[in-house]
Amino acid sequence: MTLCSVCVFLFFTVFCFPSACQVEKRLELVKQVSHSTHKKLTACLQGQQGVDVERKSKKLPLTTLAQCMMDGAAVLGDESLLGKMLKLCGETQERLAQELILFELTIERDVIEPLYDLAEVEIPNIQKQRKHLAKLVLDMDSARTRYYQSTKSSGLSSNLQSTGAKVDHVREEMEEAANRMEICRDQLSADMYSFVAKEIDYASYFQTLIEAQAEYHRKSLELLQSVLPQIKAHQETWVEKPCYGKPLEEHLALSGRDIAFPIEACVTMLLECGMQEEGLFRIAPSASKLKKLKASLDCGVLDVQEYSADPHAIAGALKSYLRELPEPLMTFKLYNDWIQASNIQDQDKRLQSLLNACEKLPPANNNNFKYLIKFLSKLTEYQDVNKMTPGNIAIVLGPNLLWTHNEGNITEMMTTVSLQIVGIIEPIIQHADWFFPGEIEFNLTGNYGSPVHTNHNANYSSMPSPDMDQIDRKQNDQSRRPLSVATDNMMLEFYKKDGYDSHTVCLPLYIYNNVWPKCGAVVQMKEDNSCYHGF
Repeated sequence: MTLCSVCVFLFFTVFCFPSACQVEKRLELVKQVSHSTHKKLTACLQGQQGVDVERKSKKLPLTTLAQCMMDGAAVLGDESLLGKMLKLCGETQERLAQELILFELTIERDVIEPLYDLAEVEIPNIQKQRKHLAKLVLDMDSARTRYYQSTKSSGLSSNLQSTGAKVDHVREEMEEAANRMEICRDQLSADMYSFVAKEIDYASYFQTLIEAQAEYHRKSLELLQSVLPQIKAHQETWVEKPCYGKPLEEHLALSGRDIAFPIEACVTMLLECGMQEEGLFRIAPSASKLKKLKASLDCGVLDVQEYSADPHAIAGALKSYLRELPEPLMTFKLYNDWIQASNIQDQDKRLQSLLNACEKLPPANNNNFKYLIKFLSKLTEYQDVNKMTPGNIAIVLGPNLLWTHNEGNITEMMTTVSLQIVGIIEPIIQHADWFFPGEIEFNLTGNYGSPVHTNHNANYSSMPSPDMDQIDRKQNDQSRRPLSVATDNMMLEFYKKDGYDSHTVCLPLYIYNNVWPKCGAVVQMKEDNSCYHGF
């Protein structure tokens, strides 16, 4: 390009169009941004771009998920909760997939394709015109140079007619080149100005994107909100729910019972096979047997005959249920009432205050507490055999019936608070008929009796004969508990819960006499199972 042509080009692009350079730079920037956005936005599409709706639907992950859920529902059947859930969720995923297809089609039509046209068609066309204008400027410069040379030559030539015709022809070429350049320049200017003016249209692509996303998510949310109540209804009406660790009233409402299933099941089985079992509720059962029984009670499938040979596992399952309630059976709300009642020195006033607290219990808690106390009272009728006096029962079960809302560590639990709780439970068991007059039917549902049941205690005498020597007495004692682990550490589960090592920590056992709380004896079990007493 000659110096003259450069000057002409600069004149047209800088002086005639002072913003042309800025527009040209902006064109390149917009092209880059549009190309990058188009590429990333296309990558966000889950369906295949540019195919029909049916083919797009088959490729969606949501469609695959929906089909998988529907197949699973067909395998499990509508009778199971999982089958119902899978079917409902599968249908929901299919509808979400349809909404997603409509959303992506809208994005493709109104955002992705316009961005592609902007980056790959409109801006490149303007840039091509820009290059074409530069070429036309060169052509015009060449024509002008030839014209000047022809004019100069005509002045020296003797053939004026021939030279004049040639000059006229060159002049026409120059004028035609200038005209083409002018047209191209005007077209380029118009396209550039049009690009600047249409920026609001280009920006609307992104507004459309957000609006489409909002509409898609709104419809998806409406769909999910319409399905969620159905899912919750299936969950709430499904009877086979775990009962351990669940609120008492929730379990009773769901099962339509007055007495919690684990309480009734365990009490009924113990009435058949465990009333004469020494150390009931005190001796820890086999951990694996206890875990299995709790799982059986949790799913409502219970083999009575299997566990009738191990009453300690049954008692352990009952203790675990009471302890794992989110709120104690005797409630957090009445905790202060119970403690204040236990601090009353006069026995009659203390009993009356305990009765007042009982009457404040919510109906569900009152029914289950009454049921349990009546059973424990019946258990004490065999205390000469099972060694479980009201005081001993209160020691092992009291902390499972009442505890503070914000429990401290295990040491705090085993001291003053535990003394008070035992002092609450013991008199209630001793005076069960006064607190809860009348008889009670324990097997309310009639589902726990074993028609071929053989009493566990019938296989051995309840107490070893005084005539037995030491070896025979030991063998007899071991044979009486073939499925249980004998231990005097009735609070072991609390230490495990608090992270203490049972091999290194002395475990205090509090024993109460009938004039509690004036005095109490403390027995601390050492690692070697020896003990010392303190008052």
